[in-house]
Amino acid sequence: MRKILLLFLFVAFQISFAQQSGFLKIKKFKTAVLSDTLKENSGLNFFKGKLYTFNDGGNSSEIFEIDRTSGRIRNVFKTNLINRDWEAMASDSANLFIGDFGNNTGKRKDLKIYKIPFDGARISDSIKTISYFYPEQKDFSSRNLNNDFDAEAMIFLNGKIHVFTKEWASKATTHYIIDPQISENQPALKTETFKTDFVVTDAAYFQKKLYLVGYTKNTEVFLSVFNETESGIFFKDKPVKYYLGSSLSVGQIEGIEVDENGIYISGEEFNTPLGKVKPNFYFIPHNKLK
Repeated sequence: MRKILLLFLFVAFQISFAQQSGFLKIKKFKTAVLSDTLKENSGLNFFKGKLYTFNDGGNSSEIFEIDRTSGRIRNVFKTNLINRDWEAMASDSANLFIGDFGNNTGKRKDLKIYKIPFDGARISDSIKTISYFYPEQKDFSSRNLNNDFDAEAMIFLNGKIHVFTKEWASKATTHYIIDPQISENQPALKTETFKTDFVVTDAAYFQKKLYLVGYTKNTEVFLSVFNETESGIFFKDKPVKYYLGSSLSVGQIEGIEVDENGIYISGEEFNTPLGKVKPNFYFIPHNKLK
């Protein structure tokens, strides 16, 4: 009976959100099932034409190069870092940036981004730590999955790191800017906020468009695509929003990256009352977006 009820709710949610958002059901765009080594993958990033990912908190501090077609692991790069709660990856021309800023409870005071020199073949030992805080946060009491100072998404643009928060309470995202050249603990600069109605789990930037992906507590998965209306500003105009499906069938979506060919999306393993959804890998050509 419980499974029948869940199936009914699943169909009802699909009908409801079809009326509010464009349909872009990603299940038909699945290209691979990721290795069990990556069952808790938490982000995607292109660096010099190659695609990289990693696992989130509690896992190893390794960075994985994966094949953009098959999702197979091609190379593994070890670091000596601690993976407290890695959640996002970005890059400039010479460095990878790893965001260790997962903050489900909202009580962390040690938010950091690692700047990792990388040439595509080896990781340098001269890794730097960029520490920051949100000036607007005054309350650090534990509010598990009910605070606005979690984050799982960032991009590198115009010489700065742009973090997009995962706001459990407000169902919004706030765009903060962090200077990678500052070594001391710095206040993140609040720039703009947008009511997404889902929690943002990753971000990508390509050709003056910002792509934000995430989900709701009711398992709906969404993609919102914003135009860059002025340099580094995205939230002035309403985005194009797509309903991608339910986590019950496509998995817990945690990664997005974009290139000239299309959109790459990854999900981590997701356990549901209906069974286990494997860590899937998806590719959507640009011409499928309307």
